Amino acid sequence: MSANAKDLRHPLKRARGLGSAQFGVSHWWTQRTTATGLVVLGLWFVVLVLGHLHSDYATMRAVVARPWNAVLLIAFLITMFWHAVLGLQVVIEDYVHTRWKEIFLMVAIKFIAVLSVLGGTLAVLRIALGA
Repeated sequence: MSANAKDLRHPLKRARGLGSAQFGVSHWWTQRTTATGLVVLGLWFVVLVLGHLHSDYATMRAVVARPWNAVLLIAFLITMFWHAVLGLQVVIEDYVHTRWKEIFLMVAIKFIAVLSVLGGTLAVLRIALGA
C-alpha cells in the first residue's frame, strides 16, 4: 500500500508530479460568484434600460451620471468581463492542446478583457463626471 492511503493517484502520476494544481475549487467558486453577480446586475441593467426606453440623449446622460448608476455600471462591466475570462479559460484549457497556443490565447483574452473594462469604465466616468 502507498505511504499515504488518502492519495488515490496512480504511482506514475505521483512520480511525474501530475495531479491537482489546488486551484480548481477557487476557480469554480469565483465563476459561480461572478455568475450570481451578473444575474443581479443584469436584472438591474435590464430594468434601467427598459425604464428609459424612449428617453432622449440628455435624459440618459443624466441617468448614467447618477452616482449609484455609474458605480453599478462599472461593477457590471468588471463582473461581466471577469466571468467571461474565467469561462474562456476553462474552454481553452479543455480544448487547446498545444502549450504555446494555450498561453497565447490566455494572454490575448486577458489583454482584451482588461482593455475593454478600462474603456468601458472610462466611458462611464466621462459621462458621470460630465466631461
